[in-house]
Amino acid sequence: MRYFLTGATGFVGGYLAKLLRKAGHEVVALVRNPSNAGDLAAIGCTLVQGDVSDKASMRAPMTGCDGVFHVAGWYKIGARRRYRAAGTLTNVDGTRNVLELMQELGIKKGVYTSTLAVNSNTNGVLVDENYHFEGKHLSHYDFTKAEAHKIAMDFIKKGLPLVVVMPGAIYGPGDTSSVRTTLIQYLKGKLPMIPRKTALSWAHVEDIAQAHYAAMTQGKIGEKYIIAGPTHTLVDAMGIAHRITGKRPPRAVNPGLLSFLSKFMTLFSWLPLPTDYMPENLRVLAGTTYIGDNAKAKAELGYEPRSLKDGMSTTLWHEMKLLGMVREGERVRE
Repeated sequence: MRYFLTGATGFVGGYLAKLLRKAGHEVVALVRNPSNAGDLAAIGCTLVQGDVSDKASMRAPMTGCDGVFHVAGWYKIGARRRYRAAGTLTNVDGTRNVLELMQELGIKKGVYTSTLAVNSNTNGVLVDENYHFEGKHLSHYDFTKAEAHKIAMDFIKKGLPLVVVMPGAIYGPGDTSSVRTTLIQYLKGKLPMIPRKTALSWAHVEDIAQAHYAAMTQGKIGEKYIIAGPTHTLVDAMGIAHRITGKRPPRAVNPGLLSFLSKFMTLFSWLPLPTDYMPENLRVLAGTTYIGDNAKAKAELGYEPRSLKDGMSTTLWHEMKLLGMVREGERVRE
């Protein structure tokens, strides 16, 4: 099969490209700059220069493909207002461009990467695919992905052969998101505190890539699948990290403290604050739960995400190696 892939230079897209090539498929990878495309060419991907914001740049390479994986996305929490236009351009306009082209070219099937963030804070409820959030989103990322999700569902109603997948928190070697930042700060002993109650559905990137492939080969057209991993609070996750590394977990604090800091720091958001102290970043951590039930994906896609303990072990050892930390039994020393 010949697949068109957006976001191939990203975290999930890179793993998916390798998985597709290993399975013997042709991969046409849309990249902004082929010279910065890592090992995509080396593994046999066809690199095409373009961008999801430029519909014309995708027409020729998408033509004749059997399927489309639209993985590309803008992911920034705590981004300053002047940078948020990029989120709308990529997540909203880019998604519309990709799906319009799919429809115009008669592509047989597509998989769109949405997110549990479209559901915002579920307040402790493990929601399924039938849940629909109405209200104000906590971040610009959440908002733009929710708008893109609506676009995808509208195209499905118009008959587009599309499957929507909804990951939760994605982690693993090669991550570039705030999840990795948190783990690095923890390993360096620079994560002073974490909020109680904050919970995520954690999935290793390899499991997420496999779920995308399963959605293409086994997913039912028009369906949504939550491909999140097991749900753990941030406190529990740091406890698991402690048992793996021996490093002391950060202090757990009342989420109300972060809510207060979020409102307080709004007064200073015009200053060049570190991302961690931007009001938006504090707001999305303050006891929020971005969690979802993956039962449908397990039943229909054969999805079996690994435990957080197993996935976090390989991830933390990878990061410690990069930091120059060496393993000593079941503990580490620098």
